[in-house]
Amino acid sequence: MSGVNPEGVWIAGGYQSDFARNLTRENLTVADLVAETVTETLRDARIDAADVGVIHVGNAFGQLYTGQGHLGGMPASVLPELWGIPATRHEGACASGSLAVLAATADLEAGRYDCALVLGVELERCVPGDAGTRVMDAAAWVGQEGAEAKYMWPYMFDRIADEYDRRYGLDDEHLWAIAELNIRNARANPNAQTRNRTYGPGSFGPDETANPVVEGRLRRADCSPLTDGAAGVVLLSNRYLSRHPRTVDDMTRILGWGHRTVGLSLSGKLTRGGDDPLVMPHVRATIVDAFERSGIGGVRDLDLIETHDCFTVGEYLAVDHFGITAPGQSWRAIENGDLEIGGRIPVNPSGGLLGGGHPVGATGVRMLLDCHRQITGRAGDYQVPGAARAATLNIGGSTTTTVSFVVG
Repeated sequence: MSGVNPEGVWIAGGYQSDFARNLTRENLTVADLVAETVTETLRDARIDAADVGVIHVGNAFGQLYTGQGHLGGMPASVLPELWGIPATRHEGACASGSLAVLAATADLEAGRYDCALVLGVELERCVPGDAGTRVMDAAAWVGQEGAEAKYMWPYMFDRIADEYDRRYGLDDEHLWAIAELNIRNARANPNAQTRNRTYGPGSFGPDETANPVVEGRLRRADCSPLTDGAAGVVLLSNRYLSRHPRTVDDMTRILGWGHRTVGLSLSGKLTRGGDDPLVMPHVRATIVDAFERSGIGGVRDLDLIETHDCFTVGEYLAVDHFGITAPGQSWRAIENGDLEIGGRIPVNPSGGLLGGGHPVGATGVRMLLDCHRQITGRAGDYQVPGAARAATLNIGGSTTTTVSFVVG
């Protein structure tokens, strides 16, 4: 790991589509979604298309869901002003968007370009639900793990929950409390997928009808929904700002980052982490890298976190891996209200993936954008008062790819 980044990269602005939409029912395609997101991202960032030096696109399963691959070429296809601008698509399962951001920041820090457009995009509701979940099986170690699973990813994260239970004990009520909190936060987010959904008194409990089992101990409330959506940000270097002076009051900086990749096998991860107090020590290492590069002392120096809660146990894992509690003690932060807006360290004030939605290729970009909006005071009804520094944690697969950013 290198030392503290003395400058960082500026976030000039961005855009998120409405994650409640079903693009197929609107007779729209991924091209329409990219066109909308590119146009609105540039507008919010107050950047002309002619100023964009490079484009990075996060997309996990484009050709498997829609038949359309080669999405690096889509921005120039829908906005002629981007014709000829170098562009690359990045795939790292659910961390694809964060990998696109990492590549863009590397370009800016290396001096290759000074203005980067980063997009994350995914259409998942264009196929029936069961088929949609099977598409994502490609992010596991195909043929090596999960052969007995009906639904691959609920099965995998149920195994992580079982590991917590084996080591420390795990009360399902704490997982359902995470789901209820994120659904509640999402009600205040005008782009959240679940904001208008109705939940009954049994939706976050053991009621077999209101909250049926999906795999193992994980129930419907524990699982994020299939989502259509996109998010974009414009990133700028200091060199760009020196040539194009502008106020930075509505801008933020990426202060630090962490990125780790391990093997595909969940069994391998659990075996290698067996002697560590944390279930996934490489996830903690990713977070610590981001902290150290940004020059902060730890989670106490953050005002909020946007983390990967594709399943409730993913957020449960994030709580102790960020250091909010001691290993295996995430339940304490849940019971104490620490994760609430107004609590000690709000987690997923946007609603996260459980409440906000999870278009997998877009999630990492959306997290970064939400942190930017929080720090600039533009988060609306889910604003964390006085937010000045935030962090993300975006994971792909069973924590095979992990990326964390600190924004301030």
